[in-house]
Amino acid sequence: MALPRLLRLWARAPGLGRALHRAGSAPVAPDFNSFVTRTNTCGELRSAHVGQEVTLYGWIQYQRQGLFLVLRDFQGLTQVIIPQDEAHSHVKQLLSNAPVESVVRVTGIVSPRPPGQENLKMPTGDIEVKAETAEILNSCKKLPFEIKDFIKKSEALRMQYRYLDLRSFQLQYNLRLRSRIVMRMREYLCNLHGFVDVETPTLFKRTPGGAKEFLVPSREAGKFYSLPQSPQQFKQLLMVGGLDRYFQVARCYRDEGSRPDRQPEFTQIDIEMSFVDQTGIQRLIEGLLQYSWPEERGCMTTPFPSMTYEEALADYGTDKPDTRFGMKIMDISDFLRRLDIQFVQNALSYPRGTVKAICIPQGARYLKNKDLESLKASAKSQFNQEIMEIICKPDGSLKSLLTKFLGEKQQLELIQVLNMQVDDVVLLAAGEHKQVCSALGSLRLESADILEAAGLVLRDPATFHFLWVVDFPLFLPKEENPTELESAHHPFTAPHPSDTNLLYSDPTKVRSQHYDLVLNGSEVGGGSIRIHSAEQQRFVLEKVLKEDSEVLSHLLEALEFGAPPHGGIALGLDRLISLIVDAPSIRDVIAFPKSFRGRDLMGNAPDYVTPEELEPYHIHVSWPLAEKEAKQS
Repeated sequence: MALPRLLRLWARAPGLGRALHRAGSAPVAPDFNSFVTRTNTCGELRSAHVGQEVTLYGWIQYQRQGLFLVLRDFQGLTQVIIPQDEAHSHVKQLLSNAPVESVVRVTGIVSPRPPGQENLKMPTGDIEVKAETAEILNSCKKLPFEIKDFIKKSEALRMQYRYLDLRSFQLQYNLRLRSRIVMRMREYLCNLHGFVDVETPTLFKRTPGGAKEFLVPSREAGKFYSLPQSPQQFKQLLMVGGLDRYFQVARCYRDEGSRPDRQPEFTQIDIEMSFVDQTGIQRLIEGLLQYSWPEERGCMTTPFPSMTYEEALADYGTDKPDTRFGMKIMDISDFLRRLDIQFVQNALSYPRGTVKAICIPQGARYLKNKDLESLKASAKSQFNQEIMEIICKPDGSLKSLLTKFLGEKQQLELIQVLNMQVDDVVLLAAGEHKQVCSALGSLRLESADILEAAGLVLRDPATFHFLWVVDFPLFLPKEENPTELESAHHPFTAPHPSDTNLLYSDPTKVRSQHYDLVLNGSEVGGGSIRIHSAEQQRFVLEKVLKEDSEVLSHLLEALEFGAPPHGGIALGLDRLISLIVDAPSIRDVIAFPKSFRGRDLMGNAPDYVTPEELEPYHIHVSWPLAEKEAKQS
């Protein structure tokens, strides 16, 4: 986000604060100067303040030849004129020699800038403060990088000096916007709809299935806690306890590799309700997002569109479709079925055999041969899927290996079936339905990357396309052993009411009451209606998933004591905020994130501990610690 635009948004922060109450009591502007010794922030002075004596605190952003400096705080920038007269020589010496990023206090008179010297890019650009007294509160040593948004810094350096990186306008804006959104969510849930904010334990026990969990040793030999990957069991137990409506800004943990949209520790807006169905949860979340949505991001239209898992896979090749652009997958099986083409007939002979394609508009203008080869190689390496390209040449004829099997009339029919225009490129795949769709879905996104790198705008980051994806399968074959099943969502998800009987006869065909919320091709929420019958829950765990139900004996017993029907959802707060501010990574919306490898580079965590510290936990580290000690000796 450009710095001038950020500063304008900064200047509107009090207005955004007033918006906190736009649906409730009278508007109240936040008082940023309460309880502190400054009179004003660096971002609030305007022409109306001319003539006033003010005291500002902040960091020196810039200083020029002992004539003026720019003072910065969390809200903005103010230009400070350094006095040149003999009576203020000590102030001049102090401010002229202070290093950049030193913390200073300045007291002075607000004055209008000389005509022609106004800065329209700064909200405070009509005024300046003529310094009368100043104090260096803390001098800054040489910086590892400049505190400017446009200065490129390696992510490792940013993580190591995160407290400096946090001074940037972009990170300040991201974290303050996050805070406002969470506050609005609390208002909507607690004040308007009677939800109860409950903190659930961080130390618990292992949950079957799902992601790997972090283990925490206990003082009982051989016994460990687990950090919960979500408060799933606790929120269901709260429903059994009659709390009716629960929510929590929950810290969650997963012991898996970091990605741009994933961290080992993360935050979710966790919600559970009794006596609710899928539609009720969806309407709640739409209202929640609409109420908390930042005004500067435009209006939100509800209800959100919805599609089934099968529709998403068939049209977009993924269960989290980016619907901001077209290039949907087309099924051309019926057209090619009547042609005597061997590879087509082989593909269609599979139980779910199909021939599908995507059309890249004007692809011939933007895709080089190396790009096409790269796309085909990607499909082969990731999905073991062969791809054939078809190019519509300027004279309207087709260029493709496929044309040797087609007469002139059939080529014209194919152009109509694919709705091709001159310079369009079609990528065609034949084989098993899910494999073909997944490969083309991936190529759809990769093609969009290439087109956007060439200057086309397909996915406007300022446009927000929400989508519900529903009717997921309840179970999926395990990748490592396809003869066994695992939960598509988690083992507590209820089967679709129409498919309950299939649970006991053919569980592979059962749809679930699981729903995902997708925003611009990223999953930002997921939930389900839960199993509230102990008998059904035990059957799923023991007979379908082959799990030891004893691990969940507390939950199974709770379900036997009059558990109400219930359901819920969790919104990934980090991912949602990162999409709202168009951040390249969720690390840009978390104050102290882990690195790509899951390390804290600032505090150097995880770190070694001594054998003496491990002894109460009955743990002996056999080689990493010994190796470290050997190197130090």
